[in-house]
Amino acid sequence: MDVPLKWLAEYVDWDLSVEELAHRLSMAGAEVESIKRSGGNWEHVVVGRVAAVEQHPNADRLRLATVDFGAAEPLQVVCGAPNLAQGQTIAFAQIGAQLIDPGTRQPRKLRKGKIRGVTSLGMICSERELGLSDEHEGILELTTDAALGTPLSDVLADVALDIKPTPNRPDHFSILGIAREVAALVNGSVREPSASYPQSAMPVDQRTSVEIGDAEGCPRYTAIVIDGVTVKASPQWMQDALSAAGMRPINNIVDVTNYVMLEWGQPLHAFDFEILRGGRIVVRRAYPDEQLELLDGSELKLETDDLVIADAERAIALAGIMGGAESEISDATTTILLETANFQEASIRRSRARHTESGTEASRRFEKSLNPELAELAARRAAALIVETAGGNADAGLIDAYPGKAHIPQVLVTQRRIEQILALQPSVEDVRGILTALGIPNRWLPPNRYAVSCPPWRSDITVADDVVEEIGRILGYDNLPSEPLPGAVPDPDIDPERQLGERIRDVLSSLGLREIITYVAVGEPELAATASDSVGALSSVRIQNPMNTARDRMRTSLRPWGLHTFALNQREARAEIALYEVGKTFKPNPGRQPTEERMILALLGGASAGSVHGDQSRPLDFYDAKGLMEQLGAGLGVEFELTADARDAALVSGQSAQISIGGKRIGVLGKFSPSVTTQFEVEGDVFALELSIAELALLLQDSTVVPSPSVYPAAVEDLALIVDVSATAGQLSSAIAGNGLVESVELFDIYTGEQIPAGSKSLAFRVYYRSPDRTLTDRDVEKARRGIVRRLASQFGATLRDS
Repeated sequence: MDVPLKWLAEYVDWDLSVEELAHRLSMAGAEVESIKRSGGNWEHVVVGRVAAVEQHPNADRLRLATVDFGAAEPLQVVCGAPNLAQGQTIAFAQIGAQLIDPGTRQPRKLRKGKIRGVTSLGMICSERELGLSDEHEGILELTTDAALGTPLSDVLADVALDIKPTPNRPDHFSILGIAREVAALVNGSVREPSASYPQSAMPVDQRTSVEIGDAEGCPRYTAIVIDGVTVKASPQWMQDALSAAGMRPINNIVDVTNYVMLEWGQPLHAFDFEILRGGRIVVRRAYPDEQLELLDGSELKLETDDLVIADAERAIALAGIMGGAESEISDATTTILLETANFQEASIRRSRARHTESGTEASRRFEKSLNPELAELAARRAAALIVETAGGNADAGLIDAYPGKAHIPQVLVTQRRIEQILALQPSVEDVRGILTALGIPNRWLPPNRYAVSCPPWRSDITVADDVVEEIGRILGYDNLPSEPLPGAVPDPDIDPERQLGERIRDVLSSLGLREIITYVAVGEPELAATASDSVGALSSVRIQNPMNTARDRMRTSLRPWGLHTFALNQREARAEIALYEVGKTFKPNPGRQPTEERMILALLGGASAGSVHGDQSRPLDFYDAKGLMEQLGAGLGVEFELTADARDAALVSGQSAQISIGGKRIGVLGKFSPSVTTQFEVEGDVFALELSIAELALLLQDSTVVPSPSVYPAAVEDLALIVDVSATAGQLSSAIAGNGLVESVELFDIYTGEQIPAGSKSLAFRVYYRSPDRTLTDRDVEKARRGIVRRLASQFGATLRDS
């Protein structure tokens, strides 16, 4: 909310710079997001007065104005504004002033020149030329007592604080609310505006009535009827205040409702009373298929959940959001009904989300839980301003339908509680001074208590600690004493699973994969489609009150949302897609909270990009996913083992494998079945790497000391073996690596052909031998090789292939 300082100064005094004021408000909880300064570069623009007006000798539409601006001699300027008149106080730009060109909207310097043969020595400015608005039909007439020659910036320029109210402080949506903050910070007091006005002998309840059909949706509704008003432009001071706060002036009636809303934080609305059928107000829920045209021209088909303001026959406003077009104030209006009400925030929020894009100034305030007690204060203030600016006679009293009225409890706060929380004991005078400046009613109850009540403009003073918070923030949290914690700082609680998850994130991100974060709520059909077995398809945790009934289950797998996100990315990019998520899954645990398991899911698909070396683009396949797994293992310092066929219903048999460490299964690797990817509208093949971080963390807890690398050279030789086609490269590689002198093993060739017996295949491995304490001899290597060949022959029936 924009809080103009000129307007704020009407209610409270301070002796701080703008920057210091903004800082202190922010530290006290009224966050100032920015400082806005209005007015352009108005150097050489001053307050002047039109001393005389004559007709231009050579132009019918131009006139010559003699301007007195406090100098020794007045100056003559040529002016074409139709509203130019002798005696006006105006903004006079001298030669050299920087103004806005009305045609180009760009700044230009004013120069001396002749217009139709007459020299013009300055300019009488319009709002557009000063950069105040787009108004250019006439000159800007000032309403100021400033001396002639006073710089215009001293008269018109203003500073506004852009304040971001917190959800529990609706009073920060008002000028008076901020004024109370300032008063408390500078040890001052607030000058509340007058709300008194003359009333006629006609009781208002003989003119109209209010019926509340939904007390929960509308706890309070007040109405005042004012007769004989004249709708016209509001006074300049009110227009200036509204403009400075970012609102467009409309007419005196509407401007008063907006002015009081900004002043007190309570939205109001004025109806043309003569248009109300039956002359009464009914607050109710909308009828089925009921329609309403709003002030902005939008036509709504109302829902039965919408709260509306109606007359005896039809809806005339969407409660707490916007008035209807049929009952709006027009130039012909002579009698108004002034509404000041309180509405349930949840009801307003639902209707606002349903019918508007961004809400209104009224709905933003109602959604912050306004206190119903504020309605009457704002109603009387608005009535006083309407009588002042539009004339008329207000009926005696006001209609006050208040079904939601509740007793305002007192909050008792002890000195001990204040000291417990703030670590200091402010004096009784300081505490009462702070609370009084904030407008919070309070009494001292000797020997050690305060009795405090929540004021009408607040709704967040309900317990003792709320009062202590008010005291603490005004004293300044940075001024509270600080003490070191007693005793030793406890050791950090290390979560191995979380740490491992962060390591996995680092590795996968460094490999070029993009992290996704998805929802934990999924639909049962999606879980069934991606489940690894029939048990997983049926076993899940149901959400009792889901935000979306189509997604009423806690995820047992990261797969559903992972595939959904993959499909979304696929629509935007046809190249390689590589995504991963580290997140928790939830499995039923009868009689207890669901069992949470942290998992990692990586998805690969699409086509690899070509390279500058001439490599052609190709579809990613199982071996790309296997390579990703191996790079992840290298980054974590572990070696994953693969066993053919993951036995996973969602993956393709023959293109999937289970991942294990030391024989313990920890995940799967493979291609999703086309029947699965089709359900998620994924095109082409998608390969998954899925690991249980919980299982992996348990296996890595018993870490061994990594030996120092050997300083002796390695001996390298190749082994080509003929084995049965059922034997896997992983099995043979593990057997070879079991020899004590073998440092590492690499598979570099697989061959089947004419030279290989039927039912067999050739696997070629590169074996690295190294000793930690000596250089290996040929005899050492030969002995190790013979042992390896005997082991392979015994376990797999392997024979050496002839070269």
